[in-house]
Amino acid sequence: MRMAVPKGTHGQGPHGEGDATLARLGGWAAFASVVLALVYTVGFVALKDKNVYSPALFLGGLVNAVTLVAVYERVKVNASGLALLGLLFGFAGTLGAMIHGAYDVANLLHAPAGLVDPMPVDPRGLLTFGVSGLGVLALSWEAMRNASLPRNIGSLGIVLGALLVVIYLGRLIVLDPNSVLIVAPAAAGALVSVVWYAMVGRQLLRAN
Repeated sequence: MRMAVPKGTHGQGPHGEGDATLARLGGWAAFASVVLALVYTVGFVALKDKNVYSPALFLGGLVNAVTLVAVYERVKVNASGLALLGLLFGFAGTLGAMIHGAYDVANLLHAPAGLVDPMPVDPRGLLTFGVSGLGVLALSWEAMRNASLPRNIGSLGIVLGALLVVIYLGRLIVLDPNSVLIVAPAAAGALVSVVWYAMVGRQLLRAN
């Protein structure tokens, strides 16, 4: 005879959305993402100082990875393969951001001769913005489809994902970093990112 498993056991949260510890960690990581996104935006858009935005990019990739895994744990219930694809894309994007940021930090500390620009592993932000955007889009779409997260988080995530893709295309096509075609989407993306990660962090922590 099969025995019922009480809620909250086997690492499940009170609502069965996955490991409770991961949800809490993802929630706090999301709030760390908010702070790092603000630092990155000030450093990249206003100050244009690699000493400010490169460490934020590296650390932001690290905490974003934790948050996206926690989001996937919520979304994967009754989800299609699109959710897994979103996680894979999102994780690839965060890894690219970490590598890109670490590359810049390493060169700031010990600049070798003949630096390669754009950064070969993440050319024009392909992973940091383009692939990350596709990952957020997929996860947010699944969250809306199966109502695993509040609808406002899913809809705003779709906006964020689209903006990240636009930012990548702008960096790829428009080489002038001061162009409004780059600065405007970057500023909008930063604002939406801050709000989205704050909402996600609040939701993940409330679930526990």
